[in-house]
Amino acid sequence: MILFWIVILSIPATLVCGSVFFAARSAPRARYDEVPRSRLVRGVVLASFGLAVMAFFAWSTHEDQPYDDFGTAVTVLAGVIAGALLILGLGPVIAWLLGVLGRSASPLPPAIRPAVRPMADKPARIAAGVTTTMAATAVAVAVVILSVAVTAKARADYRPVARLGALVVEGFSPERAAAVREAVVQEFSGAPVVQNNSRRERGYFTVETADHSFLQEIHIGDQALLHYLTGDPSTPYDQKTVVVLAAGGETQDSMVIRYERSLSDPSTSVKTVPAVTVRPAEPRVGSVFIPAKIMEDFGFHLESNQLIIDPSLHRTSAIEEERLSRRLGATARVQVERGYHAPTGWQDFVAVVLLIALAGALTTTRSAASRRILRRVGGGSTAALRYFVACRAAFGAALGAGIGAVAGCVIGLLLAWPMTAPIGWDVPPRVPFETPWLLIAAFVVALPVLAAMIAGVWAAVPGRRELSP
Repeated sequence: MILFWIVILSIPATLVCGSVFFAARSAPRARYDEVPRSRLVRGVVLASFGLAVMAFFAWSTHEDQPYDDFGTAVTVLAGVIAGALLILGLGPVIAWLLGVLGRSASPLPPAIRPAVRPMADKPARIAAGVTTTMAATAVAVAVVILSVAVTAKARADYRPVARLGALVVEGFSPERAAAVREAVVQEFSGAPVVQNNSRRERGYFTVETADHSFLQEIHIGDQALLHYLTGDPSTPYDQKTVVVLAAGGETQDSMVIRYERSLSDPSTSVKTVPAVTVRPAEPRVGSVFIPAKIMEDFGFHLESNQLIIDPSLHRTSAIEEERLSRRLGATARVQVERGYHAPTGWQDFVAVVLLIALAGALTTTRSAASRRILRRVGGGSTAALRYFVACRAAFGAALGAGIGAVAGCVIGLLLAWPMTAPIGWDVPPRVPFETPWLLIAAFVVALPVLAAMIAGVWAAVPGRRELSP
């Protein structure tokens, strides 16, 4: 897994950096020269190939069906590399577009004409700077879209281990069950400890409804466990009646318990027991409560596999959770169910990438010859110099951010299907997500504004040699 993430991050990063180098090598040597046609053709071919590959993988994973986890990982890796190829191929296109805009700037007003002629000097540096902004913006936008899509799927697929606010202790061996329970009782003195059980015997155990649908989540215990599941202490408890926890209006009056010891043992134990349906404290699909007495009559030996502190009777604090976890150590897992929390690490990554995009736009103004020309155009005025430098930085940032945002939207929307493809046999319906258009638009607008502000202030810093007339 570590090797996979190294590959999935290093290869696209290398190709994205290659786009900057590709753009610098494709830039013309002089002001009125053009981008070599061979390099432009290579860029268009690479971009078209990357787009076609991403479109193919998006189409091949668009159905709501289970996909192999290894095949999905390879598909995602190939799609990410294809997206990087799209960015790589845009490098020469950026250099070509800068040349076209530089040669077409004559009809523009003189006040902004020097800023829209970024190919006047140092074409390779200008092309590399704008391409850096484009590539970084594309990566940031794609990551934002994919994060929103993956978060929406993860939130829909999230299944809580317990009721909201409940403390759960699990993962301990049967030999350590008594010691773990004693530790929980001591740490939470006065709070009732609810016990969920499992059967000791191995084999194939199923609980079926009348229409032969299986209930996957099974709770085995006493009255305290039932009241915890329903959140209602007045729920009737009968040792010979199964309770189906259903949030909908469906009802069940009987359940079929089926047990097969092994595939080689043809004998099957089947028992039909009465059942009632109640509403759970929180929606839990396919959940059923079986009294311990029914399981013992069936011939099973029960053992504790989960200890719960009911949140209706005691609210567990983070300090209590940490203290119990420290006391049990590796003996058991301790956690408090707090619901789904969306990861936020991608926000830091996007912030760093946008800073790289901003730095790329600022490099388009780092030319002493260009600044002397702009000072002469402005009549030696520092204010005019600041204005022209700010316009040049804003132009480079706007061009790179605009193209990068379009490329990032294409990459993000096409990779959203492979990234959210189901890999389990239980296939949940595909979850729609809202593309953060306002956030993407904010990126495109904020980068030129910030670049213009920083470049304008930096251009007027006294003592810089390149500002001398």
